[in-house]
Amino acid sequence: MRYNLMFPMRAVKHWNRWSEGAAIGDIARLVEEAGFDGFAMSEHPYPDKQWLAHGGHHAFDPFVSLSFAAAATTRIRVMTYILVSGYRSPYLTAKGAASLDLLSGGRFTLGTGAGYLKSEFEALGADFGHRGALLDEAIAAWRATWAGIDHDGPAFGANGHIALPPPLTPGGPPVWIGGNSTAAQRRVVETADGWMPMAASGEMAAITRARPLEDIGTLSEWIGSVNKRRAELDRGPADVSFVPFEGDLLASGDCAAFSSAVQPKLDAYAEAGVTWITIEPASRSFSDFRTDIDVLASQLIDR
Repeated sequence: MRYNLMFPMRAVKHWNRWSEGAAIGDIARLVEEAGFDGFAMSEHPYPDKQWLAHGGHHAFDPFVSLSFAAAATTRIRVMTYILVSGYRSPYLTAKGAASLDLLSGGRFTLGTGAGYLKSEFEALGADFGHRGALLDEAIAAWRATWAGIDHDGPAFGANGHIALPPPLTPGGPPVWIGGNSTAAQRRVVETADGWMPMAASGEMAAITRARPLEDIGTLSEWIGSVNKRRAELDRGPADVSFVPFEGDLLASGDCAAFSSAVQPKLDAYAEAGVTWITIEPASRSFSDFRTDIDVLASQLIDR
């Protein structure tokens, strides 16, 4: 099992107070030294105030913030968790991803998804209604760009262009798909390298337009089905990153309670096919974050 640290979303809104003078590089270095394998950033460039008032969150620009993290570390992977493909041209995404992969020494993972926040799509002038089809084509355009060949597609077709330098990772950085939908699973089966399903109650599933996912048994069935279909295409098992069902215990800021609840279930998560555990502590300051990282490392990573 590998461990991915999601940068605390609550830190962004109150960054100057929360950080206590620490930089993103300091935070990423602390996470790496604690033994984590990944450091992730989410994305919300222009969310609406109503969504923010009902549990939504702000986010740093993922490419900018992860560049600072990569520059301050040597081993840990930097990840978007997740980048909403439809918010930008796929060629801008391909350039940013290739640059970060190359400059980080091949340590970038491009976690992506179709997105669900319609108001943000509208504010950004992005196409919400066709976001699924556009994501499928964007992935093809990314891979063509990284390979140095033209992409022939209905929305993003372009001939006679090239983007240099290419990524360091052969074929480009790994692409992981976020979401629970049938379409998300199809992308993992056919084109992507990894999957980030999300625990979701029926109520949360309605908000995020996801399929409900409430127990390890269902998660195991989903992963088994995806990997079986990948095998039929001569593709190996997908990397699967998952925020444990016990993640709600982190809301209070009590990483010890979370660790105690998750630790006995790690084998069950592994048997279900989870290869990465993603954790987002609700630390109220950088001082608290340092303490939380120590607890998580000692109780989970160093177990």
